[in-house]
Parts: sequence; structure tokens; C-alpha cells
Amino acid sequence: MAFLRKLAGLFWLFAPLAVCAQEPVDYVNPLMGTMSKYELSTGNTYPVIARPWGMNFWAPQTGKMGNGWLYTYTADKIRGFKQTHQPSPWMNDYGQFAIMPITGSLTFDQDERASWFSHKAEIAKPYYYKVYLADHDVTTEITPTERAAMFRFTFPETDSAYVVIDAFDRGSYVKVIPSENKIIGFTTRNSGGVPENFKNYFVIHFDKPFTYQATVADSIIREDELEADENHAGAIVGFRTKRGEEIHARVASSFISFEQAERNLNELGNDSFDCVAEKGRTAWNDVLGRIEVEDDNIDNLRTFYSCLYRSVLFPRAFYEIDGDGQIVHYSPYDGGVHPGYMFTDTGFWDTFRSLFPLLNLAYPSMSIKMQEGLINAYKQSGYLPEWASPGHRNIMIGNNSASVVADAYVKGLRGYDIELLWEALKHGANNHLEGTASGRVGYQYYNDIGYVPDNVDIRHSTARTLEYAYNDWTIYTLGKALGKPESEIGIYAQRAMNYKNVYLPNRRLMAGRDDRGVFDPDFNPADWSWPFCEGNSWHWSFCVFHDPQGLIDLMGGDDMFNAMMDSVFTIPSNEGMQSRRMIHEMREMQVMNMGQYAHGNQPIQHMTYLYNYSKQPWKAQYRVREIMDKLYSPAADGYCGDEDNGQTSAWYVFSAMGFYPVCPGSDEYVIGSPLFRKVSLQLENGNAITISAPNNGRQNRYIESLTVDGKPYEKNYVTHGILTGGADLIFTMDSQPNKLRGTDVEDAPYSFSKN
Repeated sequence: MAFLRKLAGLFWLFAPLAVCAQEPVDYVNPLMGTMSKYELSTGNTYPVIARPWGMNFWAPQTGKMGNGWLYTYTADKIRGFKQTHQPSPWMNDYGQFAIMPITGSLTFDQDERASWFSHKAEIAKPYYYKVYLADHDVTTEITPTERAAMFRFTFPETDSAYVVIDAFDRGSYVKVIPSENKIIGFTTRNSGGVPENFKNYFVIHFDKPFTYQATVADSIIREDELEADENHAGAIVGFRTKRGEEIHARVASSFISFEQAERNLNELGNDSFDCVAEKGRTAWNDVLGRIEVEDDNIDNLRTFYSCLYRSVLFPRAFYEIDGDGQIVHYSPYDGGVHPGYMFTDTGFWDTFRSLFPLLNLAYPSMSIKMQEGLINAYKQSGYLPEWASPGHRNIMIGNNSASVVADAYVKGLRGYDIELLWEALKHGANNHLEGTASGRVGYQYYNDIGYVPDNVDIRHSTARTLEYAYNDWTIYTLGKALGKPESEIGIYAQRAMNYKNVYLPNRRLMAGRDDRGVFDPDFNPADWSWPFCEGNSWHWSFCVFHDPQGLIDLMGGDDMFNAMMDSVFTIPSNEGMQSRRMIHEMREMQVMNMGQYAHGNQPIQHMTYLYNYSKQPWKAQYRVREIMDKLYSPAADGYCGDEDNGQTSAWYVFSAMGFYPVCPGSDEYVIGSPLFRKVSLQLENGNAITISAPNNGRQNRYIESLTVDGKPYEKNYVTHGILTGGADLIFTMDSQPNKLRGTDVEDAPYSFSKN
């Protein structure tokens, strides 16, 4: 029977490759983007083993405790298997603990317990992870639910088989309960954004009695002591095992209590390991399968579904189901337990651009829950978050919660208290939550003189001005949709034009300006400098999402605008590299050899689509395809910079389908160049979007013609209403640009100046 069970397990393992090769999850590579380091990012990702939008993620840990690069593809050793909530290495982690099987000499030390491993003996799927730990002759497998996970350890024959539980430092607790084959504990380690009572409570049940038990107090192993409440607590339990013996650990955690952690463990039910994994596989195929791609380029399929996988991880669920079956959450804002949804671990500076628009199009029911989560954040803190991990954090710029709220409503999402969100947007536009990025830094200057000056000790002044102007447009647009009077919303329409106040006419670019109105006399557009955020003027000067026509007019018309756009790709990438201390974004732009175009960072990601506004849409088609072909792959170095919580991935998902939301808050998607021969998007309303390009190929990147629902279509955009009504888009592609299509004034997408 044991032999037959193992044979069945082998069949299950290889079945996805042999039988179900066309299912979306089989194309996903969770290791995409993991060949990163502090100096250079090719994604700054780690292999997330989870359910879509799951509360808890799991990952093999190659980095040391506290290292934001928790898994690096080039590493040789694994130190443990970590429950993580980390959105990025720059934000680091919270609610974390690790589990590590070992054999032989007893140790707790993270370096001594570490084991060599090989990617050749590693399997990483979104719903399943397996690796062989060579130094311990142990195979570890993990399969998760939203808030729980099951481990399967396969040990050699030994009297010295152990499992180490590391609750990490900065305040942790463990208790071993041998009579129940159980360990409980909590970790408080975090990176900010938490109330004083923050804890992540965990429970671990084993299916085999312990032959050894100890707790660990700040590196001291205390045999037969069953409880530790220390700076750095841990536990070790031991077993006698036969060769090939499997020991299972059922694990769950909660931000509310031990009791709730036990309740979350019920997500596993009585399922076997393989059953949990199969349910996880089904869950991923249900989510990824909303978008069905047909093409013979398997690398593009792998890249697409790997990017879609990254697009449905964040913002993560931060809510739980209580004993009465009600949705509740621990608040990372006030420390209480409240009813309703909560989501976290996303920075709107990154994700307003295409991640949230993707959710609004493909997964609107999830986006509605996220809007409810924003309402709860506002109720509990008085502000909408701009970067939450898990609560308010002081990083990045802008007031882009306004975009996230407005885009959802404009795209037709309903069923939540939009009036309360309206009040939240107005409050955030005219206030700032000290010590965080929430609200608006420098709002007094911006409201009084129309821009944030560069000489008043506020960093990123010009970048803030540009984002606030767009944010004001989204507030105005939402107010208009809600039927608010002009007396209430008119001021936001006026401020939406504030981008003009940091435009330097003789250079045709955005620049820093002091509080007397004087522009920076030492302005160099290639400098990564004080007025800008993680970029330079070439990156930020095109950040007028809501009014490209107004920007075109400022720059002197279509021809000059196009020349300025072209210059981005021709100015050498090393220009301005000496302007400040090197940061990884600068290096990533330099090595890509695409001039000043810095796709590895977010401000410029929409730029190539702006050719659609200036009567040269074929250039957008060329550049978008060039970026997809050159800067993305399904490999460990598959990104060209930070992946950033789904934004850089969602850019690819949209662009590969053939359109992109340049201006969230409008109802338009700007056309680029579809990558595949056919894409079908199954909408939650029962309709479907079909995008066909039968003669597509690497050379045929230009649009010769387009029909929508069988009718010729010349515009450079499609509306949300057209798509969600069920649409059939058929592209005829060519190797040469059609310089007549999409060049009339009425073919250009939305601009505030002309609409």
C-alpha cells in the first residue's frame, strides 16, 4: 500500500505537466524576478506560495533574519521556510516566523541549520513548493490556503530528526504542548506601520508525537522547558523516523488571537496534503483562467501568466472569519478588532497606474472588497493610506488613493459607501498625517501658490506637484460622477492644471521652482535630483496622465512633443548618472540601453502610449512591443527593475492584450500592440472580450487595421463600456506602420483640456 501511495503521489506531481499542460497555472514561474540584489533589481521578488490575495504567504528563506532579500536565486542555502507578509525588500516584513527541518546535530542557529539546495531539486508552483535539503537528507513540501498551510517533511532513517520553529527577534513567544503534538507562539517583529499591541499568533500541529522538545531563549536551547517569552524565542521538537517517513505539520496564524489562529487552521479541514494542493491548483486556475491566451510562443505565455500571477497577490487580504462566520479584521491603524474587510501591502504610487485598473476590469468583485477595506482604514485612522504595510508608512509620494477610489467608481463598481470615500478624498487633499505619506506633504504650498517649491525642505517637490494635479483631476472627476455641485468640486478642476506651474518653457520640460517663482538655474533634465522622485525630468515631464493634449500644447504642438518623446530614447543612458549617489533604479536604466527610458521604475511606464495623442500611434506600437520583447522574460532575471506589488506585471498583462489605462479615472484604455494571436477575457458580468490578431508575430507589431464588433475602428482607444459590454476586437497586423490610421484629431484619447 505504501508503494501504491507513493506511486499515486508521483503521478499527481507530474500530472500537471503531462495531462494539464495547457492550464494557466502551469505556465507560471514563481522564481521570475528572484535574481535580484540591493545593487540591481531584476524584479526584487520572492517565490510566493499562496492563494490569490492570500493573507499569508510562504517562501523558502535563503537570506538571514531581517534581510529584505529573503530569497535570492543565486543563493546556495536555505535557512528555513518562512511565513511572510513582505511586499518588497525595501518595505521588509512583518508577522513572520520560520520552520526548518534538520537532522543530525541539534542546532537553532540560522547559519548552522542552513542546508545546501539546488534549483534542479526544487519545484515552485503558486500552490505548491518542494525542495531537497541536501545537508539533512530531508525533502520539504508546502501547500497553502488563504490563512493556513500544510507541510510534508520526508525524513531519512534517524533518531535525530528535528523541526526548528524560529519566531524571530524583537519580541516573540513559543509554547510546546507535547500532549497535543502542538506548538503555539507569536511574533511581533515588524518594519513599522503597526500599533503597539501588534502580534501574529501561530499554531502548528504535527501528526506524530515528539520524542524531544525544547524551547530556545535568545540562542540558548533549553531542553524540556516548554515555554519561552523572550526577545528571540524558538522551539525544537524531535522525532525518530524511518527512511522515507513523512511527517505533516498543519500551520495557521492570526493577527487576532490564538483562538482565531486555531479557527483559521480549519481551512485545511481533514484534507490530505495532495488534496489541499489540488484545491490550490484549482483556485489559481480559476483566477488566472479569467484570461485565456492562445499562441505558439511558449515563452510569451510563461511571461504573461507569471505576470498575471504577480498581479493577483497584492493588496493582500488582512481579514479573517470569526466563530460566527463573520468577516473581521485586526486593525493595523488603531489596534482594535473590527467587522468588515481590510487589505494591505500595496503602495498606490506604484499600483494606481495599472494594477488597480486591471482588478477593476477583470476582478471587480475583489476590487469592491478593497474599496470597503479603504473605508475601514479611513474610519480607523482618519486617512486613506498611500503606502500600507500593514498600516500607514512614510514612503513614496502623491495622493493616489484618489485615483484608486475614482477609477473604481468610474468603471462601474458599486455596493460600498462612496460618500464616505468622497469625504476621505477631500480630507486627504487638504491635510497630511504627520510621520506618514498619507494625505499630502506640502499641501499648504500647493494649495496657496499652485505648486510645491523646491526650496522649502520638501523633497520631490516637482514630482509631488505633478501627482497632486492628477490626483485633483480624479477628485473632480469623481465629484462630477457623484453629482456634486461646482461650488464643491470646481477648485479641484482648477488645481488639476497646476502641472503647468512647474513647466519650464525654454527647456520644454518640468523643473524645480522656488517659492518666489524662480526655476532652478542649474537645471539639467538628466539629473536624478531633488525635485524628482526616483527619476529625472525626462521621466517626470510626461506625467500628465489626465491632460496629454495640454502638455502637447505646452511643448509646442505635435511635432515638438514627438521630438521630445523621441529624445527620451536617444539621450545616452549614462547622462546624469553622476548627479547623485547611485541608486539601483539608475543602474537599471543604464544597463537596459534604451536611453533615458526607465521602465524598471513606474513614472515613465505609460509614456510610450502618449504617441497615440500626438498623431504617431505607430511609434507607440513599436515601443510597446520593444519593451515587452526586450525587458520581460519568464526567467529569474525576468524584470528590468522592481516588480512593485503587481504594477510592472500588470503593465505587461494589459500591454500584451493590446491596450493600457494611461489615465485611471477615465473610462478609456489606450491602444498599443497586442502580443498574442488571441486573448479571451471572461468578465464577471457574463460577457467576454475577445482580442484576435491572427497574423501576429515578432515582426508584425504594427496595426494595419482594427475592427470592433465587426466595424472598422480608427480611434486610438477603447472605452470600458465597449469592453464590458462584450467586445470582439480583431487586429490586422503588419511589419510596416500604417501612418494614416489613428491620426485624426478625434482619434486621440481623453485629455482634460479638450473634453
